[in-house]
Amino acid sequence: MPCFSCNAAIELATGERIGFRDSCEKCNADLHVCLNCAHYDSNAYNQCREPNAEWVSDRERGNRCDYFVYADRSRDSAGAEQARAKLDDLFKKP
Repeated sequence: MPCFSCNAAIELATGERIGFRDSCEKCNADLHVCLNCAHYDSNAYNQCREPNAEWVSDRERGNRCDYFVYADRSRDSAGAEQARAKLDDLFKKP
């Protein structure tokens, strides 16, 4: 899973969680941040899809949110690339 800041791979064992004070070994950015969370959505109310989460003013700094779940953004980007390829095939000129 990539770090939101430098895109370095973050290795987590199955069931392992990111701690409140964990940081990226490459860039030293906090890892327990909204931008690394599966609930983060810039278009959602409070920029979070978890309705019980409290407001966090700085999405790039470590926080103590109990709803934090590390997001696998690499899978999201792969899906986006596949979708883009399908659209390009659909609308390509003969």
